[in-house]
Amino acid sequence: MPVGTNGTMKAVSNNFIEELRVNLILSNAYHLYLRPGMEIIKNAGGLHRFMNWSHNILTDSGGFQIFSLAPFRKIKDEGVRFRSHIDGAYHFLTPSDVIEIQTTIGSDIMMPLDVCTPFGISEKEALKALEITTAWARESRKKWQEGEVNRFLFGIIQGNFFPHLRKQSAEQLIDLDLPGYAIGGLSVGEGFEVFSDMLSLTRQYIPYDKPLYVMGIGTPQFILKAVELGVDMFDCVFPTRIARNALAFTHSGNLNLRLEKNKFDNGPIDAACSCYTCQNYSRSYLRHLFKAKEINGAVLTTQHNLFFIEQLMNSIRKSIEEDKFNIFMTNFLNQYSSGVA
Repeated sequence: MPVGTNGTMKAVSNNFIEELRVNLILSNAYHLYLRPGMEIIKNAGGLHRFMNWSHNILTDSGGFQIFSLAPFRKIKDEGVRFRSHIDGAYHFLTPSDVIEIQTTIGSDIMMPLDVCTPFGISEKEALKALEITTAWARESRKKWQEGEVNRFLFGIIQGNFFPHLRKQSAEQLIDLDLPGYAIGGLSVGEGFEVFSDMLSLTRQYIPYDKPLYVMGIGTPQFILKAVELGVDMFDCVFPTRIARNALAFTHSGNLNLRLEKNKFDNGPIDAACSCYTCQNYSRSYLRHLFKAKEINGAVLTTQHNLFFIEQLMNSIRKSIEEDKFNIFMTNFLNQYSSGVA
């Protein structure tokens, strides 16, 4: 899912996203609640109309964003009090409030309020966060069942990096029989091996007939590992964020377009890529745009990175259909890790 946190994908148009045949994007309820606010979105007839997007929208509840505001928030059993990063005003939201906000937004897939925890906390802290997350999921489910049947609520499995707590969280949420599930609390500072082990452990407790979403991963290595373990959905700001900072995906690793070696390179970002940027612009020109601080450098590189990730996903699907995924993953990662971009 390309990420449009504030109701827009940064540096690209909706038309471009549609041309990639993407029909599900992510926006963030926390950010939209603060700005432009529910009154404006409601007046526009929901986020789809407000941002002129006719396809599906998944909204994150904002649990991770509130987690990142640790010095400015207080978690209670009934909800969370936090200070806005925009104007410093204090807000208090319950799990029911968050479902109501996403209903106003018109989200096709809603995420419940949860307690996201950092790497390295104690088991006692992780257990408390898990218990609150489960209680909030139950309250969210009750509120969701009062609304429109064509909106879907996913549960978010927590438990930090304690295997028995992951199992406990998964089993409690599976009992709620929600339309889909997300694995939260990963990609929060742990290494790749720890990520892989915890994802593998958590995955075994989730029924395979439910869509499974891993939150916050957007690099080829992490995506391929997650797919290998049976994950269906991903989101991350990484592909677009690094593009705005002159870093481009290639099949041979990531390329820093600002480097001196690109000064006279008239070749594309990636000779194996058929995106608009690679077909029409050189590394030399893109380096010039970033050096000159021209906004089109960010636009063209963002288009390339999103195209690259979508083509990776298309190749993954094809390899699964042909029962060749493991071969594809090995070959892709061997080239990608070569570091010769």
